[in-house]
Amino acid sequence: MKRIVTIFILLAALLAACSGTGETETAVPETVSIRLPMGYIPDPQYAPYYVAVEKGYFAEEGIEIEFDYSFETDGMALVGANELPFAIVGGDQVILARAQGLPVVYVLEWFQRYPIAVVSKATAGIEAPADLAGRNVGLPGFFGASYVGFAGLLAANGLDLADVNASDIGFNQVESLLTDQSEAVVVFANNEPVQLAAQGEDVNVIYVADYIDMVSNGIITNETTIADNPELVEGFVRAVLRGLADVFADSDAAYAISKQFVEGLDDGRKNVLEASLPLWKADTLGYTDPASWEKTQEILLDMGLLDAPVANLEAAYDNAFIQAAQP
Repeated sequence: MKRIVTIFILLAALLAACSGTGETETAVPETVSIRLPMGYIPDPQYAPYYVAVEKGYFAEEGIEIEFDYSFETDGMALVGANELPFAIVGGDQVILARAQGLPVVYVLEWFQRYPIAVVSKATAGIEAPADLAGRNVGLPGFFGASYVGFAGLLAANGLDLADVNASDIGFNQVESLLTDQSEAVVVFANNEPVQLAAQGEDVNVIYVADYIDMVSNGIITNETTIADNPELVEGFVRAVLRGLADVFADSDAAYAISKQFVEGLDDGRKNVLEASLPLWKADTLGYTDPASWEKTQEILLDMGLLDAPVANLEAAYDNAFIQAAQP
């Protein structure tokens, strides 16, 4: 009896295969589960990724995403060791990782403008980088994008860290500024200035990207994944680009989708998403400029974070996947 049932199932499968119209059916890709380190807490600035999940763009590429809101350094280490295929990481960290022998490769520049800024009360009279000389400036720490961006801003204007009274205040920039513990604070351009404006505080904002072009947050993979599974990289990049394009097309809908992924998100945070859009905009979404890599490396060398130029800096990034993913 068991043999008869098995034969019947096989015959049914053959009949089903032959009963079509003769047209070739599109194969459904095998699903790959991917944990994506984000580098920050759930936030509406991740709307492009939320949209790509909700609208099925990742699914169409055979990818199931798990968002992992762990530190940027964790994502870098895991991708560098080929334990994960992708992470969201800053370009400066890619250069530092390559200098340590980690074979990571940056394949999509999400933030086209370096998102770090210096904000101060309007009454402090800090309107340009030169006005920072001798001032008390609070940083969330002497590491990461805030530190590198601030140092780059100073260097681009003939200053260095010794010209300001910089201090580590942790992630308390808004409180430190409002209580006058700091005359200026280093922040993310799409976050703290928006919070301060919402509280009615009159502030001046100096944007690092107005003075220097450095590589900011984007998608990294590794050389092994590129060599062994380039289709996965292209599919991942394509899904992100589609989500990003949809956010530009309808930010209200993107914000509504974000509420499904960010617990307790209300309409009061939509200004964060709106402030992020100019930072992502580009003629070709996802493209990374080789000149900005050279400038970022130069800043890292000047800061002493890099002992020598990275051998073959061009291997640290690859625009081929965003070009292949264009509609």
